[in-house]
Amino acid sequence: MYQYDEYDQKLVDERVAQFRDQTQRFLAGQLPDDEYRMLRLRNGLYVQRFAPMLRIAVPYGLLASKQLRMLGHIARTYDKGYGHLTTRQNVQFNWPTLESVPDILADLATVQMHAIQTSGNCIRNFTSDHLAGVAADELVDPRPYCEIARQWATLHPEFNWLPRKFKIAMSSSTTDRAATRVHDIGVHIIRNEAGELGYTMYVGGGLGRTPIIGVKIRDFLPEADLLSYCEAVLRVYNRLGRRDNIYKARIKILVKETGPAKFAEMVEAEWAQIKDSYLKLTQADLDRVKKHFAQPAYDAAAAEDTTYAQQIAANPAFAAWTRRNLKAHRVPGYSAVFASLKAKGVAPGDIDAAQFDAVADLADRYSFGEVRVTHTQNLVFADVQQKDLYPLWQALAGIGLATPNIGLLTDVICCPGLDFCSLSNASSIAVAEEIFERFENLDDQHDIGEMKLNMSGCMNGCGHHSVGHIGILGVDKKGEEWYQITLGGSSSNDASLGDRTGPSVSRADIADAVQNLIETYLDVRHDEDESFLACYRRVGMPPFKARLYAKVAAEA
Repeated sequence: MYQYDEYDQKLVDERVAQFRDQTQRFLAGQLPDDEYRMLRLRNGLYVQRFAPMLRIAVPYGLLASKQLRMLGHIARTYDKGYGHLTTRQNVQFNWPTLESVPDILADLATVQMHAIQTSGNCIRNFTSDHLAGVAADELVDPRPYCEIARQWATLHPEFNWLPRKFKIAMSSSTTDRAATRVHDIGVHIIRNEAGELGYTMYVGGGLGRTPIIGVKIRDFLPEADLLSYCEAVLRVYNRLGRRDNIYKARIKILVKETGPAKFAEMVEAEWAQIKDSYLKLTQADLDRVKKHFAQPAYDAAAAEDTTYAQQIAANPAFAAWTRRNLKAHRVPGYSAVFASLKAKGVAPGDIDAAQFDAVADLADRYSFGEVRVTHTQNLVFADVQQKDLYPLWQALAGIGLATPNIGLLTDVICCPGLDFCSLSNASSIAVAEEIFERFENLDDQHDIGEMKLNMSGCMNGCGHHSVGHIGILGVDKKGEEWYQITLGGSSSNDASLGDRTGPSVSRADIADAVQNLIETYLDVRHDEDESFLACYRRVGMPPFKARLYAKVAAEA
């Protein structure tokens, strides 16, 4: 894990002092609201429906145990006892007082954390594969490249006031688990035919009001040119992106209106001017950062455990958990373990102070003192020995984080919706709970198979509804909550936007609507091995739409 040097720590400490002064002046009436707004946003502070919301950066989703304990302390001391994991691998607190935020930032700085550039029109938190460094299908660990780019982007003077927010994701696996194609820049780390390491570059992806899948603008970019090429993309966007219309200010609109070929041509021309500058990465640059992500001291004898199969045979609940919440590890005898934050009666992605502390203890005991945040709002212990899986499962079950539903229907991606967000049009958390109760039976969920149900309370799309296998979007109709439904979305290698089914569905009917869609899938799928997404792409919208609206009309 990357460790701050003296310059990093000084930057973060000075940022805390600056914001403390700005907040004190605002509270004293010496700093106008419109000036303070820009300053607080650059420090991750929003104003929500009922209280401020503080978004804390978790670069590429990686958290050390001491950082988890600090998050637990913040939840307990400054909030209402819990935090929320987001789809961008960050952590949010929804109830701090404005006066306490400088103190929170000061506490975070003691464990090498901050909230810099987690909002505002700047380069946001870098995201990556939550299985980075351990995935069996990975070419190289993408996290060093994320860290190099994060250092380049932090308080970059040229890109501090972009037309709109800017998001970058990186992946180096055959399976894209970082949703790279729905980011402003998506980076795939690859090797060319000559065996040289480099990148395939995508631009112009994004969700929200105008969801668009990113387009490829370069098949292969040499490894040394990552920063200069990203800088070229941002320069073109910063110069030509619209600032007169917030809804058309994202780079995705510029790429669409300019055309991918023309946009790529402008980027290449800009890049030609800077590619041989100080931005070119040297081997020393790469080695300096890569040493922070060295492989941990794996136990060579880990693959020799003989009790695991016996524990599975003896305990059906443990067996069910291993089927859904474990992923293959590149080192024999180890597994990546998902802790599900999608339990009955809990808002998706929420984690309380006691759980923060307990996860920190478990990370120290079983996974080299680290966990990862996923963009599906769960946690991963990346390096767990097979002999430790049973006691880890027992411990997770004891704190409510062992629901065996990773990748199933109740593993819902969900924004806070009307419960907190001032932009939201409709509830999300309550609907997610209804769906959980409707499909709580694990046998039913296993029969349904892999499912990504994503839900957002407004057009901003924080719940990534546009790329859900089933997407649900809350809309307002004369003060009432209604929901639009889309089908067939994906944020993986086969990235696609969902197709709208038709008219929106009332709040009272949305859980029934989801059940109707699932029943249609079970009736028309080719066999039990055909996933919902594959089935939808084969048969199309008609059978789903016919049953959905026939039943909704009959039940109205």
